[in-house]
Amino acid sequence: MGDTRRAMRADARRNRDRLLAEARAAFLEHGTGASLDDVAARAGVGAGTLYRHFPTREALLEALLGERFDALTARARALADQGSAREALLAWTLEFVETTTAYRGLTAMLTATLRDPASALHASCEAMREAGTALLVRAQRAGDVRADVTPAEFLALVAGVSWAREQLTGGEPGADRLLPLIFEGLGPPR
Repeated sequence: MGDTRRAMRADARRNRDRLLAEARAAFLEHGTGASLDDVAARAGVGAGTLYRHFPTREALLEALLGERFDALTARARALADQGSAREALLAWTLEFVETTTAYRGLTAMLTATLRDPASALHASCEAMREAGTALLVRAQRAGDVRADVTPAEFLALVAGVSWAREQLTGGEPGADRLLPLIFEGLGPPR
């Protein structure tokens, strides 16, 4: 992506940057279902310009979130050899929930993306899933997480917390309270 950006004409680069800024604002305001035509209008460009830079909604989200997803994958790899396996998994999972709830509706979109290899977000999501799975397996080997919990089940629980976080309002418990409750249930039988 960096090479493509450098090779762009200055006006195309400015258009792309404006589109990203306006998309970020629109997604924060309206979630991932925000109108792409509105994003283009807010950026002061036509829909054709938006689709030239970002042919799909997923491509636009990949441009906005790709670095965050890559950082989350790298964080999981860094945590793989640090401290308690349970604490490493919990720390990464909290960061995962924070990242995947950046925009309302993102959790559902990412879940669908894992099943769609043609999606622009698929590779980033798959890398995050693999990194999280490695932390889960480490925690299972350490006896911190039940051995019968599959990666798919674990990620479904985490996606559930992400979805719940999207729905919560001011006074309700957040993901930082829900995840430890789930982790208690994931622990080995006493």
